[in-house]
Amino acid sequence: MTEIAQSAAYQNCNSSFSSTWTKDISLLALRLFAAYEFWEAGVEKWNGENWFADIQTAFPFPFSALPADLNWYTAMGVELVAPVLLVLGLFGRYAAAALFVLTAVAWYAVHAENGYNVVDNGYKMALIYCLVLLPVILQGSGKLSLDALLKKKFSKFPL
Repeated sequence: MTEIAQSAAYQNCNSSFSSTWTKDISLLALRLFAAYEFWEAGVEKWNGENWFADIQTAFPFPFSALPADLNWYTAMGVELVAPVLLVLGLFGRYAAAALFVLTAVAWYAVHAENGYNVVDNGYKMALIYCLVLLPVILQGSGKLSLDALLKKKFSKFPL
């Protein structure tokens, strides 16, 4: 093999390795960041008082039709279970999608009328969380996940 061919083969292999692992490390970082943020919110709900009754009418349908307690416990459950799934990279798309819906409801019901600024309890953080979750929803958990392990072991694993 000529020196030029060896160099081209090395560059092709190197860029493929780099882009694949960069993507997977990035997805892992996004998963861990989201998991921490949502776990923290779930623990706050676990230790706090249910304030959803105060904003129940602001929830979009069908959440506005459900009892405030059910919405509270559902939100808390999603915020405690989905982060564990994100850390493990197990059912990552579904966990991220559940958190995305939860965040969209919070954006609409709590933050939308307050504008963009975080200081005013605006929707900036909800927007950031949605943008963090979007790559995991669209691309999955990446190779550094249990999803990838299961897909490798069982080729028909739907993730």
